Amino acid sequence: MLEEKSTYQNSLAYAKQADAEDPLAHFRERFNLPKDENGKNLIYLCGNSLGLQPKKARDYVEEELNNWAEIAVEGHFKAKVPWTEYHELLTKPMADIVGAKPSEVVIMNTLSTNLHLMMISFYRPTSKRYKILIESDAFPSDSYAVISQIKEKGYDPDEALILWKPRTEEHLCRFEDLEAIIEEHGNEIALVMIGNSNYYTGQKYPIKAITELGHKYGCKVGFDLAHGVGNIDADLHENGPDFAVWCTYKYLNSGPGAIGGCFVHERHANDRDIPRLTGWWGHKMDSRFNMRVDFDPIEGAEGWQLSNPPILSMAPIRASLELFAEAGFKNIRAKSKKITGYLEFLIKDLKDDRIAILTPENPEERGCQLSIQVKNADRSLHDGFMQAGIICDWREPDVIRVAPAPLYNSFEDVYEMTQRLKELLAKK
Repeated sequence: MLEEKSTYQNSLAYAKQADAEDPLAHFRERFNLPKDENGKNLIYLCGNSLGLQPKKARDYVEEELNNWAEIAVEGHFKAKVPWTEYHELLTKPMADIVGAKPSEVVIMNTLSTNLHLMMISFYRPTSKRYKILIESDAFPSDSYAVISQIKEKGYDPDEALILWKPRTEEHLCRFEDLEAIIEEHGNEIALVMIGNSNYYTGQKYPIKAITELGHKYGCKVGFDLAHGVGNIDADLHENGPDFAVWCTYKYLNSGPGAIGGCFVHERHANDRDIPRLTGWWGHKMDSRFNMRVDFDPIEGAEGWQLSNPPILSMAPIRASLELFAEAGFKNIRAKSKKITGYLEFLIKDLKDDRIAILTPENPEERGCQLSIQVKNADRSLHDGFMQAGIICDWREPDVIRVAPAPLYNSFEDVYEMTQRLKELLAKK
């Protein structure tokens, strides 16, 4: 496949040829693609919000529904994949995607719940070190969670919350500005908690550099990978943050509101002095069902589990993670760079000065999402896309987010999307 941007061509023939040469193209047929009222496939570029359904997901959900119907409670130990062990089936492929050791990863709860659990353990304010640093345009649930934790600990968010902001007339956060903030306030900051990638701009923040900077000043460091997991190279073990949390219904295609995931670095694996909220599923398996023993946590991330896992929610992600493992995340990431680069090329080739791409140009500083700002546009532009059979999403005041997911989107999808954009802009 042609890799250099200089070889991209603005033609349907080129897009079709790129698809013909794409080693991951066949994975598209293993997803259910949404269709219009005439049964024609819609062009779906909204994996940054909700990933498509793997066809195998239905089989795995029905398998567990059958287990429930036929053997009921015995499914905990006698199902093909015993329910007591089901989450373990997901651990290795999930760890491979986020670049962690299996002992550092667990699939559990939902995203905001996991964030609160991690902050119970890693946001331990003192009279001198009580502040939390987040990016100014964090996803709202992150802001809500952080502010509520600050209040719960008895502090005033107006004093305890520090925001990493883009400069005036800019959209992206600069690392040197983060350095300046931490150099000034580092001894007061208990936790650096960053969303990565940013939901609005698609900017990928440097996990290793942020972690090292925070640790240099004695801060704990965590990341929300809701828009990063399955989309960027997180390399969590090597990059070394204390924790990370994520959902699985975006790029990991596990269904609306599906179960989340959590990473706890192995340096914390055996630290029983870390405060945590506890539940029986975090207790070691060999004595969990003895009931009348003191809490004895599993080593690693599994020790933060609370309740027995929701099997019907885990079944769809099993289907998706199998596809990720089969494709290989390095291959997925390689296609992501190529197809997003092609989208960027086509948008710029429109040569329309009303258009700006907020997302960084450097492929290493983004995933597959591009945030397209259109001057003087309103939601009618997004509605025009929907009417033209292109599913993407709108963010106020004037941004369309487009995310060509490597496992099921094609280069032809990207080409057709930009053709619709050209037509819509011509009408304005």
